[in-house]
Amino acid sequence: MADARGQKRRAGLRLWLPALWLGALVLAALLAPWIAPKDPLAQDLFLGRLPPFWAVGAEPGYYLGTDSLGRDVLSRILHGARIALVVALVAGTLTCLIGASLGLLAGFLRGWTDLVISRLIDIWMAFPPVLFSILLIAVLGPGLDSIIIAIVVIDWTRFARVVRAEAMAQGAMDYVASAQVAGRGRISTMLVEILPNVLPTIVVLLTLEMGIAVIVEAILSFVNLSISTDDPTWGGMIAEGRTSIHQAWWVIVFPLITLFLTVLSFSQLGEGLKDRFDPVLR
Repeated sequence: MADARGQKRRAGLRLWLPALWLGALVLAALLAPWIAPKDPLAQDLFLGRLPPFWAVGAEPGYYLGTDSLGRDVLSRILHGARIALVVALVAGTLTCLIGASLGLLAGFLRGWTDLVISRLIDIWMAFPPVLFSILLIAVLGPGLDSIIIAIVVIDWTRFARVVRAEAMAQGAMDYVASAQVAGRGRISTMLVEILPNVLPTIVVLLTLEMGIAVIVEAILSFVNLSISTDDPTWGGMIAEGRTSIHQAWWVIVFPLITLFLTVLSFSQLGEGLKDRFDPVLR
């Protein structure tokens, strides 16, 4: 009994702690224009590399210090969260819809549908994802739309392969055969019987994909292939902080911590949701 309660408590923490962080991050991103203490693009070389508020030499109002150009680190993190979350939400959702739909069709309908989709997945996964994304950005040009398109084009196969396997496993169950014997059509069976049982896996993949999208955007920002270098992005801040880590460690540390906690929260949120809503685990 005590072990069961402990497991339940840990599962609750796995669900609610990431949800709390992500909820706070979303709220901060939405309210960034009003709660950010400074203009994230404002430069003042006389205020360059100010330390955080608790260190000697700090200036009032610059709570996490400034970078080499005198821009407020906290304000840039808050505004960078807007870009990261937009990429995570839009790219993750589009990738999920495309990949999960193709995987569901391939896994349940089988036959030539499965053959065509499976061969397409194999061909697509033969390309190195990092090089493929850089190539797409180079062709499309830097920008938020290009990043989202690159993530969707590359990562839909992740959903398609996993959902295909889950749909095949569910399609072999007795309840599917009973539904078809009762006269339910194939598409109706797929949507009403198969999809709800595959949905927990899709939710886990979606949250993981959102974390991956945040990482991809940060990587592309790090190599100056994201949006304009003037706009605040976590990857751009990390790239800039790398050059002055010994003089101003806070420029790289705080964006790194934010990025780490965000990606970890997306991952743990998916596992928590699976534990909570998966009918097999329950």
